[in-house]
Amino acid sequence: MWCDERFNFQATFLQCLAKHVPNIYSAEMDPLVEKQEEMVQAAILYPLECYLFGEDPDVFLEKLQQSGTSQLCGKVFKGGETTYSCRDCAVDPTCVLCMDCFQNSIHKNHRYKMHSSTGGGFCDCGDTEAWKAGPLCTKHEPGASGSAKENSGCQLKEEIMEHSRRVFPSVIKYIVDMLVWEEEKELPPELVISREKVDSYYCVLFNDEHHSYDHVIYSLQRALGCELGEAQLHTTAIDKEGRRAVKAGHYASCQEVKEEIKRHSENVSQRPLHVEVLHADVMAHQKFALRLGSWLNKLMSYSSDFRQIFCQICLKEEAGSEKPCFISKLMLWDAKLHKGARKVLHELIFSSFFMEMEYKKLFAVEFVKYYKALQKEYISDDHDRVLSVTALSVQMFTVPTLARHLIEEQNVITTITETLLEVLPEYLDKNDKFNFQGYSQDKLNRVYAVIYDLRYVLVSKPTLWTDRLRVRFLEGFVSFLRILTCMQGMEEIKRQIGQHIEVDPDWEAAIAIQMQLKNILLMFQEWCACDEELLLKAYSECHKAVIRCSTNGRSREKTVFHLCGHTLESRPYRVSADPVSIHLPLSRTLAGLHVRLSKTGTISRLHEFVSPEEFQVELLVEYPLRCLVLVAQVVAEMWRRNGLSLISQVFYYQDVKCREEMYDKDIIMLQIGASLMDPNQFLLLILQRYELAEAFKKLKPTKDQDLIKQYNVLIEEMLQILIYVVGERYVPGVSNVTKEDVIMREIIHLLCIEPMAHSAITKSLPENENYETGLENVIDKVATFKKPGVSGHGVYELKDECLKEFNMFFYHYTKTQHSKAEHTQKKRRKQENRDEALPPPPPPDFSPAFSNVVRILNCDVMMHILRTILQRAVELETHLWTEAMIQMVLHLLSLGLLEEKQQLQKSPEEEVTFDFYHKATRMGSSALNAVSVLTLLEKLKRVPQLEAQKDTVSWILQMFDTVKRLREKSSLTTVAATSGSEATKVDESTQDKEKAERKRKAEAARLHRQKIMAQMSALQRNFIETHKLLYENTLEAQGKEDAVMEEESISSAIDYSRISLGPKRGPSVAEKEVLTCILCQEEQEVKLESAAMVLSACVQKSTALTQNRSRILEHSGDTLDPLFMHPDLPCGTHAGSCGHVMHAACWQKYFEAMQLNFRQRLHVEQIFDLENGEYLCPLCKSLCNTVIPIVPLQAQKINSEDAEAVAQILSLARWLEIIIARISGYSVKNAKGEKQNLPAFTNKGMGNSALEFNSILSFGVQSSAKYSNSIKEMLILFATTVYRVGLKVAPNEADYRIPMMTWSTCAFTVQCIENLLEAEGKPLFGSLQNRQHSGLKALVQFAAAQRTTSPQVLIQQHLIRLLGVLLPNFKVEDTPSLLEVDMFHILVGVVLSFPSLYWEDAVDLQPSSISSAYNHLYLFHLTTLAHITQIVVSSATESPSAQSYENSEEAHSAQAFCREVCQYTSGCFSQDIPGWLVWDCVKKGIMPYLRCAALFFHYMLGVSPPEDLLQVSEEGQFKALCSYLSLPTNLFLLFQEYRDTVNPLLQRWCADPMVLSCLKGKSIAVRYPRKRNSLIELPEDYSCLLNQASQFRCPRSSDDEQKHPVLCLFCGAMLCSQNTCCQELVNGEELGACTSHALQCGAGVCMFLKIRECKVVLIEGKTRGCLYPAPYLDEYGETDPGLKRGNPLHLCRERYRKLHLLWQQHCIIEEIARSQETNQIFFGFNWQLL
Repeated sequence: MWCDERFNFQATFLQCLAKHVPNIYSAEMDPLVEKQEEMVQAAILYPLECYLFGEDPDVFLEKLQQSGTSQLCGKVFKGGETTYSCRDCAVDPTCVLCMDCFQNSIHKNHRYKMHSSTGGGFCDCGDTEAWKAGPLCTKHEPGASGSAKENSGCQLKEEIMEHSRRVFPSVIKYIVDMLVWEEEKELPPELVISREKVDSYYCVLFNDEHHSYDHVIYSLQRALGCELGEAQLHTTAIDKEGRRAVKAGHYASCQEVKEEIKRHSENVSQRPLHVEVLHADVMAHQKFALRLGSWLNKLMSYSSDFRQIFCQICLKEEAGSEKPCFISKLMLWDAKLHKGARKVLHELIFSSFFMEMEYKKLFAVEFVKYYKALQKEYISDDHDRVLSVTALSVQMFTVPTLARHLIEEQNVITTITETLLEVLPEYLDKNDKFNFQGYSQDKLNRVYAVIYDLRYVLVSKPTLWTDRLRVRFLEGFVSFLRILTCMQGMEEIKRQIGQHIEVDPDWEAAIAIQMQLKNILLMFQEWCACDEELLLKAYSECHKAVIRCSTNGRSREKTVFHLCGHTLESRPYRVSADPVSIHLPLSRTLAGLHVRLSKTGTISRLHEFVSPEEFQVELLVEYPLRCLVLVAQVVAEMWRRNGLSLISQVFYYQDVKCREEMYDKDIIMLQIGASLMDPNQFLLLILQRYELAEAFKKLKPTKDQDLIKQYNVLIEEMLQILIYVVGERYVPGVSNVTKEDVIMREIIHLLCIEPMAHSAITKSLPENENYETGLENVIDKVATFKKPGVSGHGVYELKDECLKEFNMFFYHYTKTQHSKAEHTQKKRRKQENRDEALPPPPPPDFSPAFSNVVRILNCDVMMHILRTILQRAVELETHLWTEAMIQMVLHLLSLGLLEEKQQLQKSPEEEVTFDFYHKATRMGSSALNAVSVLTLLEKLKRVPQLEAQKDTVSWILQMFDTVKRLREKSSLTTVAATSGSEATKVDESTQDKEKAERKRKAEAARLHRQKIMAQMSALQRNFIETHKLLYENTLEAQGKEDAVMEEESISSAIDYSRISLGPKRGPSVAEKEVLTCILCQEEQEVKLESAAMVLSACVQKSTALTQNRSRILEHSGDTLDPLFMHPDLPCGTHAGSCGHVMHAACWQKYFEAMQLNFRQRLHVEQIFDLENGEYLCPLCKSLCNTVIPIVPLQAQKINSEDAEAVAQILSLARWLEIIIARISGYSVKNAKGEKQNLPAFTNKGMGNSALEFNSILSFGVQSSAKYSNSIKEMLILFATTVYRVGLKVAPNEADYRIPMMTWSTCAFTVQCIENLLEAEGKPLFGSLQNRQHSGLKALVQFAAAQRTTSPQVLIQQHLIRLLGVLLPNFKVEDTPSLLEVDMFHILVGVVLSFPSLYWEDAVDLQPSSISSAYNHLYLFHLTTLAHITQIVVSSATESPSAQSYENSEEAHSAQAFCREVCQYTSGCFSQDIPGWLVWDCVKKGIMPYLRCAALFFHYMLGVSPPEDLLQVSEEGQFKALCSYLSLPTNLFLLFQEYRDTVNPLLQRWCADPMVLSCLKGKSIAVRYPRKRNSLIELPEDYSCLLNQASQFRCPRSSDDEQKHPVLCLFCGAMLCSQNTCCQELVNGEELGACTSHALQCGAGVCMFLKIRECKVVLIEGKTRGCLYPAPYLDEYGETDPGLKRGNPLHLCRERYRKLHLLWQQHCIIEEIARSQETNQIFFGFNWQLL
């Protein structure tokens, strides 16, 4: 349609659009996106592409794709995507790679960092200016597949270029016109088809960042009267796209809705929502304009020619008009566009301009041209920075060549600084200083964006300076000084006297700006230092600015101050009374430039630029000095009425984030002062400003303690500053040190406090403009790394040879760090038997410009200060000096002596003018100071309060001696020297004596320590002997008399004592249990008739053993029948205890008190759910939801003669007859009353039924145990909890399922513990933790006793159903097949319910020891036979893993058994499986069952297990288990022994349809042994996980918005968390993806890894969860939550194992409760939507 050349393309194009667009986008309320897309393609885009390419678009684009891709990657990041930066090769930290490019680049073996993108960035692969090495990944290298750059094929044909030059202008013009179209009702005339206008409008709601989701939903619900769901949909769409039509209709109705929405939204927040009423056609065209935008975007990626033509058209200005070009028009309109439109526009800029270097440059020029306007728009806009066009600045300003071009041609530095001044005028006060009181945080955050741009421009220093660059840069610098001038002295404060300040002033903004500027100030100084001329000019400009700021308001007369014969004239000023400011960026910049002058040696030419008369050094020092005095006075608590804001400012002033451009520079400024002023004058000025002039004249004793304390603190602070001025030389330029030396010294001093983690050291070091601290380059020279254990992190420890560098008065120590470091170092020296003196290390020499600073040390005023303080100490004027002060004086003396010693060693004595020794040994001039410093020091040694300083004083006296000798050596003859050496000998001998004495003391102390240790270990051994039980949880080491007697009486039967079943059962070891209640601390023996004692316990559902994760779990258990457990063990109930004992009564009181307490504190969210009986254990604070009653073990002995007599009669067959008779007897009894669902028996005609009915009693009965009421109460309570939690139903004490749940819980908990012991490779007995041991014992005893609280008829019914599985001739309805039940659960059920058969109406009986021994034996044997059959049928088809023992006895029996099975299954079971293989399978498969049975019977009967079960051994263990459980080691012998009885059973078992279908391979049965569950395998390298997450697509939403992928560590599912798209309705509640997955996967308890944040989340139920450190560590042994540090991370197996144990030990809930109790801040989090 457009092919005809004569046509005016534009007109035709617009006509076509006018015709189709309104029809396509007619349904805006609920658009059919796919349908609209089809129509757009067919009606507009396809014809357009055909015209453009001149052939079938698909074919053409395919060809283009083949012919080559760009060398730049150009991928635009979405929020949350992982980006990688290389610390070795990136030019600056903004250079990043996307995941694909990184994986294929050389950088993945370098020191990389990974971070989550905030969105809107751009992959720099292929940009040679971004990387020092490896700019291309293998995918983008020329010559890689599909990137043949040399190919001429990628040049487009001229004809296509011609077409695109015709098509693009119209398309671009249409897009621009529609996006900036402001008419709500009309379209541009060329888009209107003559038909009359339809009254069809939309009410459109726009996104803003002021209203929360809930506000918008509320307003929409009220205004539209719609459902919550609909309002949520609208809101989500608005948040994503930026706008949404919420109502369609006539103009009037839309207008009405608009007013309504505004009214409602104004109620909730200060401003109304932005709503417009748009004509349907306008809306349609605007939507289509964006569709065309993304079409162009796609086209750009195909060819460089398309990009160039597009850029040319966008940049073309209309001749002669002032209007901006297309692209600028769009940029300027950016802040008015909605989110969706901005995204399309920015992507278009990325895919076109930023992919072509020359056009990027032209675009940058346009950007800078309109920079001020764009930034102002952004600052008044309310959308996030990511969505603003100003965020593109980082893409341009950080390219070094581009930045240079913009500085030279566009003067970009000046533009940015002027923008800053123009957007901040509202914060200027009348003196033109900033004052941020009542500032708006949001606005300032937006202003920081401008500051960042300045940082980007300066990030890489130019290597070549042109004249033009110098001029432009200097212009920019001067303009920047204007900002600093507004900051110099801003927010002045005055000391509050009398009354406390009422409102703390805002201080954050000023400090925050200072932080933002820190690196920019440093970068400006670095830039200046690149070039000599520039440095001098910049210095003189900065100097002028400082002087200008300092000379204001200097009217007062000068005052004169005398001391020691020196005078100082200065203007009166007192920090404590006059205004003072902490913000002095100008002075500090000047200090920085001065140091750089000194470093480069350019300082010699300074006089050409600043004449000495103009220099006015006193003025320069004045303000920084005031600042330091302010800090001293704050320490002295003189400003405490000024509130917190001042304390915070002082904190930041010295904190690592700000100190480089604040505190450090102030010290340098004082050093500059000291180097240029007369030293006495300098010190007088300092005394004057510290307001200590009086303190060093003759003091009148004052009684005011506060004042004295204040003076003392001020003197200490002043001395400290003097130490820093003289001693802190580690600044490149102040002395000859490198940056490495400086960092090394920082690290040494940090590690002198204590060993530290890598991240802690990094935090304590200042970062440069590239966020680097330089730590890695030097750390290995000064420290060694120690790896971490299972918890904690790795630390660095200082190397011994670096300890000599320790300087107690290091200027970056805080007060606490100073005292900690001093303490650590003294302690270390003491341990090494050395003196405790910590003298300063010899400092490096000052550089020439600063060499005069040392004159402070030996000037008169200094001597006066030192002498005065020492004299006060010697004369013990207690209140006028402190030990700290003396320490500092000694330090200053040491510095003076070290300086003189160093100078004497370097040059001949007559040239050294530094006469510290001479001054210090001379008498004072005035009568007051008649004593020399040296004499005072001698006296100081005798002052008792200064015992601790004795070593330091000795060290200094020795130094005096050394210096004296160095002085004399050069002037005296050798004779004198010999006498000198004798003197040294004497000196040395005294030293030796001291050393020897010290050694003796140390030795004595060591012996004393040894003696104490020996005593302690003896006591400990004694304790272990007495409390053996606590140490060996087995009941073996029993020192009780009754046990001893018993052993004597049955010495013949000693070998039986380790058998738990049958007539040879060993004696129960029932010791007397005396327990202490943790609440009332009283002891009580556990007896049946006493009040109940209980263990705190937690019952929870668990899927820890499941064999089939895909099985759907029932959410509610109303219809569940828990009698049979499926062999998959899909979900069991686990009861665990923390092992703490209470009286039942005490616990009830405690629980009620908790309830009361929480009812009163309604506003506090609870960690635990009191309604469901939850509480925290009073002792260990683990989460519990019930208590287990402690039921004492009933000791039972078996008389061996009786046992043998019974053995003659009671065979298995006879026993079965008796049971069947008893059961049928009951059924007849009950049938008289009512028809019961009881089995019909096959064994009819059994003689005298009444006799048979009672014959069960003839093998011994005894009366049932009588439990006290309180124990019964507790039995019911715990049983009800198990039922309630296990089935998730309301409690009901009379429910028939309570006994079933009791047995099931008991069996499942035993299985969990066995599984855990096996997984950890621990022996079955003797290795349980105390809590597991006491918990399991209580649980098994409870399960046995619970029967007595339920109706026996009920128990009998359950028993019959259970026996139905084992004895198939009980025809009970719905009996499951052999393959559908877990045999251990059956065993526990039958054993615990069997005594119900002894129940009579009149008497309460239970089986005697012998009866129960047989019952247990036969029940166990039956279950075991059934289990062996299960194993053979389901698992004996595996391929062989064992070697063949063809001829073993076991193999033969196995073969025989298989023949029978084969026969009974009519040949479905193949009998050619070798016998040894079957035996191998059975032996392996039955192991867990035997181990569980051993645990169960041990805890139920109390018979000690054989020795072999107390250690780990494969073969020994099997034999021991068989003997303990009365089994033959060849298990198949059981079948032979009971052949006649069992064969019919075996026949029935095998004939079951389920078994047959399994054998035929139609259904799958569980294989034995079951697999042990473990957490999923995680990759070694964390970036693999990030890679998986980046490919994750949410199954429910089509957009590529940021997702939070989480990984379930139980099953490996990846879910989309915290997102509305994946919420599910469960029982009418909205649950997030994780919470609903947890219900399925872990029965409510689950463990997830949040991949993008590198955190593990533990959740339980719907309301609880906590974060847990991920098992990934960086090379320094630290975790990195939130990937904040971004170091490469690797899996730590030990920590992952710890997580695995947390799960298998069922401690997740406990961990959550503990964590929530310690961090109660987490309550705002809505766990159920996770």
